[in-house]
Amino acid sequence: MKIDIGGVSVNYRVSGEGRSILLLHGWGTSLKSFEPVHNFLEKHFKVYSIDFPGFGESQEPPEAWDVEAYTNMLSRFINDLNIEDPILVGHSFGGRVSIRYAAHNKVHKIILVDSAGVKPRRKFSYYYKVYTYKFFKNLLNLPGLRNYKEEILTKVKGKLGSADYKNASGVMQQTMVKVVNEDLQRFMPEIKAPTLLIWGENDTATPVEDAKIMEKAIPDAGLVVLKGVGHYSYLEKLNEFLVIIDNYLEKDKGWKNA
Repeated sequence: MKIDIGGVSVNYRVSGEGRSILLLHGWGTSLKSFEPVHNFLEKHFKVYSIDFPGFGESQEPPEAWDVEAYTNMLSRFINDLNIEDPILVGHSFGGRVSIRYAAHNKVHKIILVDSAGVKPRRKFSYYYKVYTYKFFKNLLNLPGLRNYKEEILTKVKGKLGSADYKNASGVMQQTMVKVVNEDLQRFMPEIKAPTLLIWGENDTATPVEDAKIMEKAIPDAGLVVLKGVGHYSYLEKLNEFLVIIDNYLEKDKGWKNA
């Protein structure tokens, strides 16, 4: 489905009934990267998966956006679709948007998965390598993920495809520079909603040390570390991830919007 948000066509998928959950993907991917999670959650919730502008089937932003601009887009999306008190699930870049949105807006719960938001200590070029299509392609060769591989990769290519950063559009290059260099720690103490942090033990893009900073900064936060996996922990240990979030969201099943 498509919705116009401030002149930008935003692609999204929605299914299920119950309390609203928004799945917010990481940089360089698309809503398809959350497909197995969406399919699991739709049994008990109304689930929205969004292609951020510049990714998947959504239009690029008209100019280079920072996290605030993406957050404003999310706010418009939530308001235009009359979504009430949602649960946010954000991976990596999607976690950035979740943090900034939740600092100033009412949400029911948050799940941050290998989230960005703490200013990186590595060089910019490293982060590009982490977020590329090639990285994602190799990840999807892992046992248990192959069934999703072709369909997910078709969408993950998006505007970046398998090309290098230098071949991305100028707008998205500039957007990435703005996003990667933004430190969101000042927003974390303002988050009032219960927050679950789920991290890959071997994440090198957003290390577990970042998760520990977030756990201390967010007033009501708890951390779960998945052993032996990296930045895409929710896909690398999909079944374990689904059990964890199912337990975390157990009391929210069956909720009806009055």
